[in-house]
Amino acid sequence: MNHYEAAREKYRLAGVDTEAVIEKMMKIPVSLHCWQGDDVKGFDQDGPLTGGIQTTGNYPGKARTPQELMADMEQALSLMPGKKKLNLHASYAVFGPGQEVDRDKLEPKHFEKWVEFAKKHQMGIDFNPTFFSHPKVKDGLTLSSPDEETRKFWIEHGKACIRISEYFAKETGVPCVMNIWTGDGYKDIPADRMGPRLRYKDSIEQILSQPFDKNLVKPCVESKVFGIGVESYTAGSAEFALSFAATHDGVLPLMDNGHYHPTEMVSDKIPALLCFFPEIALHVTRPVRWDSDHVVLYDDETREIAKEIVRNDALDRVYIALDYFDASINRISAWAVGFRSFQKALLSALCTPYAELRRLQEENRMTELMVMQENLKMYPLGEVWEEYCRRCQVAVDSQMFEEIEKYEKDVLSVRK
Repeated sequence: MNHYEAAREKYRLAGVDTEAVIEKMMKIPVSLHCWQGDDVKGFDQDGPLTGGIQTTGNYPGKARTPQELMADMEQALSLMPGKKKLNLHASYAVFGPGQEVDRDKLEPKHFEKWVEFAKKHQMGIDFNPTFFSHPKVKDGLTLSSPDEETRKFWIEHGKACIRISEYFAKETGVPCVMNIWTGDGYKDIPADRMGPRLRYKDSIEQILSQPFDKNLVKPCVESKVFGIGVESYTAGSAEFALSFAATHDGVLPLMDNGHYHPTEMVSDKIPALLCFFPEIALHVTRPVRWDSDHVVLYDDETREIAKEIVRNDALDRVYIALDYFDASINRISAWAVGFRSFQKALLSALCTPYAELRRLQEENRMTELMVMQENLKMYPLGEVWEEYCRRCQVAVDSQMFEEIEKYEKDVLSVRK
């Protein structure tokens, strides 16, 4: 009996069919964000990264062109088991000769190269309007700006992104999750907290007035507690985003687990929202003391997020995406480690006998519940993970870094 077969038998005795788990794992899409590969720079402007976010580090080999970014992403994808989606920001439009337009005039044709890329890799595409790093961010504000010309520009950008999202869904045959997030806010205590939020609400409503097929486009509203330069107030607070989604048909709440106070756990919020929303969306990151967007690891909160999705039978109700950007390490490795870490969390969740654990809780057998939960932590999950990687024809953990090093030597190190 090989190592996997022994692990399979041990899990079978606990009531878990690892063959069924592996089969299910291969069908769970996780959306991979393009912006890890170039430190959120994008292709439509040469200025600094602004709007409440920031990257740190200057590791060599950053992608500088659409072609380099796609090549790097292909290398990262080759190291990832399971089903993927592509997550794009509008600032990653690929303009042909004479096609350059501002963000309010973006069209599907500016993303044809990305559709080709997605089809090549059998992926759907998720999308994000880019409300940052642009000259028309006025006084740190976009959709909540008191300047009507500024607000109109960004509303038109949002409408353009609705049209592009529908194009993605039609081309790939996979619904497009379109996420609305802004860093709008104030560095110090504002005199008016409600006014910007009323303008923000009106702006999103105007964006959503753009006709679209709700089966193809899944609009989301994402909150944030604070950002760089907007430490005291954000228009899109958690209460705002959640209330907007709850009162507008077809709009999903999107939770980024870096966008809350340090003691708040998104894992605990998932089952609460699933009581009321048919579908929700996630951006999974790793905040270190603040929204630092560190690479996702196989840590406690990542595992808890996956647990809540799986044990509430919500894999078809939760849209999972990754969102981090570490510029201090090899970017291919960052992509691969983060993706594989969340896959491991999903695998761990699927290898847990929740029916039995739930029964112990409902019968108030809490001592036995604690013992069983602790025992499961020592089960041979690693053997199941390696078998999953082999069946997906990707490197197991012990082989992955060798491939990353080779790509860095052959490709990244020659970029200047």
